[in-house]
Amino acid sequence: MNVVKTPIIKIGNSRGIRIPKLLIDQVGLGNEVEIAVQRDQLVIRPTSRPRYGWDEQFRAMARRGDDRLLDEPAATHWDLSEWKW
Repeated sequence: MNVVKTPIIKIGNSRGIRIPKLLIDQVGLGNEVEIAVQRDQLVIRPTSRPRYGWDEQFRAMARRGDDRLLDEPAATHWDLSEWKW
C-alpha cells in the first residue's frame, strides 16, 4: 500500500488535498470522485458509472445477431379489446 503525506490546503471556506498522479492512476480516478466517511477515515473512490460500456456491448450483440427478443410478442387482452388504431 502506498502511503503519501500531503498538506491540507485552504480553498475558500473549505480545505483540499493534492492527490499525486501515481495514486490517481493506480485507482483510476477521473474528474469526479465519491467521498465517504467510514469510521474515522475519509474514503475517496472513483464515481460509479452505471451502464458504462453498455453501448459497445449492444453493438457487439448486434454484430453477433444476438439483439433480438427471446420470446415472440404476445397480444394482451388490452391489445385486443381496448387499443384503438
